[in-house]
Amino acid sequence: MTGRRERRRPADVVRPPRGLRPWQIRDRCFNVRRRGLDPAEIRAFLHQVADELAVAQTALVAVQEENVRIKNVLRAWQSAQSTNHLYR
Repeated sequence: MTGRRERRRPADVVRPPRGLRPWQIRDRCFNVRRRGLDPAEIRAFLHQVADELAVAQTALVAVQEENVRIKNVLRAWQSAQSTNHLYR
C-alpha cells in the first residue's frame, strides 16, 4: 500500500442511481420493419420495465439514505462512548 490516502465522499451525500432512467425506457423508439414485432406490445413491455426500474431506484435511494442516517447515529454513539471512557 502506498502512502496515499483514499478520498472518500461524505457519508451524508447520496448519489442518484446511474444507468437507465425510467423515462429513457419509455421514450425508446425502434425501427419498424416489415413483419417485425408488434410496436404496441413493445411499448407496453417498455412501460412495465420502466415502472419496475422506477420502484427499484426509489427503494435504492431510500436504503442509501437510511444507511447514512444509521452511520451518523453510530458515529455519534461511538463518540459519546469514547468520551465517557476517557473520563472514568
